[in-house]
Amino acid sequence: MRFYEDITVGDRREFGEFRITKDEIIEFARKYDPQPFHLDEEAAEGSMFGGLVASGWQTAAICMRLTVENITDVATLGGLGVDNLRWHTPLRPGDTVHLRTEVLDKRPSESRDDRGYVTRQVEGVTDDGTRVISYEGIEIVRRDIGADSETRPNSV
Repeated sequence: MRFYEDITVGDRREFGEFRITKDEIIEFARKYDPQPFHLDEEAAEGSMFGGLVASGWQTAAICMRLTVENITDVATLGGLGVDNLRWHTPLRPGDTVHLRTEVLDKRPSESRDDRGYVTRQVEGVTDDGTRVISYEGIEIVRRDIGADSETRPNSV
């Protein structure tokens, strides 16, 4: 398990794979974002997107799933928030999204010795490298109080 002390600013990772289907786009839209270009192929054809597209919120949820499934070696206690969320290009039926992350910053908690805060730049990209989403995720990471930082690995 990697703790706050093991994480280094500049660490990068690429991982995950999620292929979105038309049915998943429509199901999510019915429940959470019922706009015509997410629900109806005909209506979507006449929209600025020219076809059915996934909700940006669905794209964000997919990125969360990929993060949880693939960053299992970090002692994450939870999330503090997301900054600078941008949807660059919508996901379309059949697209596959992958994640690229980079640690931008880390700081120890001023009020709790058992944790620190790590900010990661997250980008969701399709197979052809098209960026669909980006944001800075701030996670709360458990500290390993008393850890000998000289003997711990320096990457996440």
